[in-house]
Amino acid sequence: MAGPVYVAVCGPDPCSPEVAEQAEEVGRLLARAGAVLVCGGLGGSMEAAARGAASDGGTVLGILPGANRSGANPYLSMAIPTGMGEARNTLIVRSSDALIAVAGEFGTLSEIAFALKIGVPVVGLATWELSKAGRPVEAFPRVSSPEEAVREALRLVEQRPRQR
Repeated sequence: MAGPVYVAVCGPDPCSPEVAEQAEEVGRLLARAGAVLVCGGLGGSMEAAARGAASDGGTVLGILPGANRSGANPYLSMAIPTGMGEARNTLIVRSSDALIAVAGEFGTLSEIAFALKIGVPVVGLATWELSKAGRPVEAFPRVSSPEEAVREALRLVEQRPRQR
């Protein structure tokens, strides 16, 4: 039994109202698709994505940086305290079959980089553009809407065998 698809949604905390709206819609669409949403469990875009998924009956796994559940947003189905600080970003990626980056700062960039390093598909929505030696690198598909982000992430998961 393969089980549900796990999709990380990564982005900034705090975030603008526009980014929150996009993240919330991504969460809602993932829930409708039956995917488990994985996030860092705190505020900003993480909370918005979790709120969207929870509003549609989805499952939300929050992997927290702290040693306890304080600070966890109220929309998580499960909260895992790690005591790892930002190093917990690797656990977010490792726990996921795909990653959707919505906008983001350096924490999001670290999640994108680690996902690319280990072969987890990444989809970008208004997020980082990568370059190497001054030349653009097309390392992951970039989309312009939450609908496209979810559709592309699920398509990429279907194309590769999942590791359990």
